[in-house]
Amino acid sequence: MNPSAALRSHAMAQPDHPAILWDGGMLTYAAFEDRVACMAGGLQARLAPGSHVALVMENCPEFLPALYAIWRAGMVAVPVNAKLHAREHAWILENAQATLTLASSELGEKLTTVNFPNEIITLNSSEWQALDGPPIFGTNTRPDDLAWLFYTSGTTGRPKGAMITHRNLMAASWAYCADVDFIGPEDIRLHAAPLTHGSGLYAVPFFLKGAQNLILPGGFRPEDVFDALANHRHVSFFAAPTMVSRLTNHPLADAPHPGLKTLEYGGAPMYLADLKRALQVFGPRLYQVYGQGEAPMTISHTTKAMHADTGHPRYWERLATAGTPRSGCEVRVIGPNGPLPVGETGEIATRGDVVVPGYWQNPEATAKTIVDGWLMTGDVGSMDDEGFLTIKDRSKDMVISGGMNIYPREIEEVLLTHPGVAECSVVGRPDPDWGEALVAFVVGTATIEDLDRLCLDNLARFKRPKAWRMVESLPKNNYGKIVKTDLRALLEEER
Repeated sequence: MNPSAALRSHAMAQPDHPAILWDGGMLTYAAFEDRVACMAGGLQARLAPGSHVALVMENCPEFLPALYAIWRAGMVAVPVNAKLHAREHAWILENAQATLTLASSELGEKLTTVNFPNEIITLNSSEWQALDGPPIFGTNTRPDDLAWLFYTSGTTGRPKGAMITHRNLMAASWAYCADVDFIGPEDIRLHAAPLTHGSGLYAVPFFLKGAQNLILPGGFRPEDVFDALANHRHVSFFAAPTMVSRLTNHPLADAPHPGLKTLEYGGAPMYLADLKRALQVFGPRLYQVYGQGEAPMTISHTTKAMHADTGHPRYWERLATAGTPRSGCEVRVIGPNGPLPVGETGEIATRGDVVVPGYWQNPEATAKTIVDGWLMTGDVGSMDDEGFLTIKDRSKDMVISGGMNIYPREIEEVLLTHPGVAECSVVGRPDPDWGEALVAFVVGTATIEDLDRLCLDNLARFKRPKAWRMVESLPKNNYGKIVKTDLRALLEEER
């Protein structure tokens, strides 16, 4: 079940076929397999079996060979969001017990400034060139061995490492083939979103089927996506709703896009107006996915056929939902006493081979989230009599801004380290560009300039509040808990 095993058969059957593409370069399947085999041999020569190897990189051609070499070596990959602050990187790498970190040059240098103690090898360094060893062609992993530690924010404000196994990866990949599209050698997976997250997970089914992966380096730029759609055919890619909005509002949006096969969107709610505009621009080549890191990209879906079925009497009502359960997934809505009937609201739960066994070194969070094999998503919703799932709200206070999951408590803890902050609370408000934007309510004498600098010094830039409210007090209930619904109501009144 190790995904890297498929590379060797493709390298033998179609050695000259493109595996990885980027601007100005290409790796064939033969070259890709050779790189993975040799790098895996080097990793085995220096690290113990099952070691955790971190990947701290922006999208680049080296990411996927390194990821697959880690798996070929029988080790665990720990891809980390490149946008995080160096202190956040260091915390995740220490929590994951990563014995080796493979990093882009700039991110590797930043890690050294926060005194990260473990070994770091940066791209294009002499150490990177020396990573190769005797090639390894086979794998010794078992289906339930850990493959990927996927760090996702937790309710405590600290990230949690969802333990994605090889079985989970394969279940998600086969669900893609069953639900989204047939994949053939001429298909291309475009990576405009970070490879360290869902985009990287989507590379797996394309390599399993001997297809191609096209990497866009750097951040998301609509013009680069449109250029790829103009110059390639059979292209599929994932985009958060905010990315879809940027694409559909770009000057190139109304040009023909013959290269597009499928645009998967998810990670946050898609506003109906944005969805209508996306259908106008791209046609019924849209596919909605609802998933979490704990069930990688795979809980429910709205298929391309549903997007195309304009004659259905509930067309727009269906498209406003999160769709129906994915292949291999059971989905329930659960209340305090168990599963709820059609139409009643409760917590969404899912079960299947795609659901992770738990969180790395966090048995308390595992016990709360994985209950009798069911993943408790923390999302509140209902199921209708046709099996369509509607997400009503989030039971946690997570804010999704620009497709990134942000937990306010993490920011609040940083703000409270300032001696001039007595109390604070961070909430999200609707934002036309980012989906949601962070607003911080602060009681105390600190200046906004000082608090803004504090956030920049300790958090990723995208976690910095977009607006500040200096107030005399915060609303509280009878137990002394800050009532965030009242704060959101105040922001709603300001609109």
